[in-house]
Amino acid sequence: MNHSNKSGRPPAESEEGRPLIKENTHQSSTHSTQSEARVSQGLAGVRKAARDRKETKFTALLHHLTVGLLRDSFYALKRKAAPGVDGVTWQEYETGLEDRLVDLHSRVHRGAYRAQPSRRVYIPKPDGRQRPLGVAALEDKIVQQAVATILNQIYEEDFRGFFDHLSHDWLLKFVQHRVADHRILRLIQKWLKAGVMEEGEWKNTEMGSPQGSVISPLLANIYLHYVFDLWVDVWRRKCARGEVIVVRYADDNVLGFQHRAETDRFLADFQERLQKFGLELHPDKTRRIEFGKFAEQNRNQRGEGKPETFDFLGFTHMSGKDQNGNFTVKRKTISKRMRAKLLDIKQQLRQRMHDSVPQTGKWLRSIVQGYFNYHAIPGNTDSLFAFRHRAIRLWRSMWIHRGQKHHLTWVRMQRLADRWLPQPRVLHPYPRVRFDATHPR
Repeated sequence: MNHSNKSGRPPAESEEGRPLIKENTHQSSTHSTQSEARVSQGLAGVRKAARDRKETKFTALLHHLTVGLLRDSFYALKRKAAPGVDGVTWQEYETGLEDRLVDLHSRVHRGAYRAQPSRRVYIPKPDGRQRPLGVAALEDKIVQQAVATILNQIYEEDFRGFFDHLSHDWLLKFVQHRVADHRILRLIQKWLKAGVMEEGEWKNTEMGSPQGSVISPLLANIYLHYVFDLWVDVWRRKCARGEVIVVRYADDNVLGFQHRAETDRFLADFQERLQKFGLELHPDKTRRIEFGKFAEQNRNQRGEGKPETFDFLGFTHMSGKDQNGNFTVKRKTISKRMRAKLLDIKQQLRQRMHDSVPQTGKWLRSIVQGYFNYHAIPGNTDSLFAFRHRAIRLWRSMWIHRGQKHHLTWVRMQRLADRWLPQPRVLHPYPRVRFDATHPR
C-alpha cells in the first residue's frame, strides 16, 4: 500500500511517478524511441515503482492519460482497420484530430465518456470453425490503447475460446491487486459491460472480453497471471518432486513433467483450479503425451512406434536427434497453417492480377519476408523452401491466367522470383541459446 501524504514522506503520487502539482500542466516526455509510442517520464516512474515495490497499489493513474498519450495511441492504431458501430474510420477521425482529442480527454476525466458496444464479426479458422471478433469504435480503441499503455508499465514488471469465459468480477479483483485508481477501474468496467452489436442487435456480455479489442490481450494476461502463472509456480515448488517445465503464450500453454504420476496429479489440480474461475480445459486441445529424451526408447520397448508430436505457436514439435545422435526437439511449420497462408496469397494475387510486376513483386516480397521472420527457426528450412516454391507457382499461375498464354517458362519465372523474393535462411537461434535460463526452486 502507498503511504499517506500525511505521513511526512514525499507524496504518494511521487512514488508512482506522478509529477508535483505545479508540473501537471506540462508533463514532459522522453525522446522518441523505436517503439510505437513515447513513454512519459511519469509513466517511467510508474514502471520503476512497479519494479521496485511489488506490493505497491497504484491509487492515482488516470492523470497519466493526457492528450499527448491519446494522440500517440491514435497513431498507434491500424490505419486500415474496419470501423466499429460508430462507422468512423481512422482517416475521418484524423480530420480535426486535436479538437477531437481535447474533447475526448475532457470526457474521460469528467466521467462523461461512454463505451460503445463492439461490432461482432466472424472470421474463419483453419479447422473450419469461426472465431468471433469484436470491432470496437474508434474512440474506444484510442482510450483502450492509452489505458493499456499505462497499465503495461505495471504488469510488464509482473508478467514473466478463453476470452469468451473470462469472469468480469474476478478480472476486476485481479486488477485491484495493483490498481486502486477507481477512474481506471470504471473505464475497464465500461468496456466489459458495453456488450456487442450483432446484425444490428445489441447483446449483453456477462462474461468475457471481446477478442479483437485493444485492451483484451492485456486483460487476458492479467487474468491468467493470477489464475495460472502464480499458482503453477507454487505448485511446482510445493508438489513436484521431478523437473517441471512451463511455457505459456496468452491462453495456450505446454507443460513438461519428469514423472507421469505428477502429470496426472497436476491435471486434476489444474482442472479444479480453472473451475473456480469459470474456465475449463479445451477437450480437443488438451493431450497428455510421452515426449522427450527417453520417449522413443520407452515406446519401442512397448511396441508403440514413434513418439507423438504436438503443435504449439505455429510449429509441430517432434522428438528427434541431432547430427551427433543426441536428443533434440525438432520443429517445423504446421502444415495446415502453411496451406491457409498460401490460400490467402492465392486469393490476393487474383485481386492484384492487373498490377505491374514491380508492384506485385514488392507486395509478395513483404509477405514472404514476413513469413520467414517468424518461421525461420533452426531445422525448419525445408518448410521455408517449400513455402517459397509454392508462392512462386501461385505467382506464375496468376501471370499465365492473366495473359491466357503459357509462354512464361520456369527459367524466366525463376529469374523473376530471384529478383523479388528473399531466399530462406535461419533468423532465430536455438532455444537453448535464446532461453538460457533456469527457474529457481
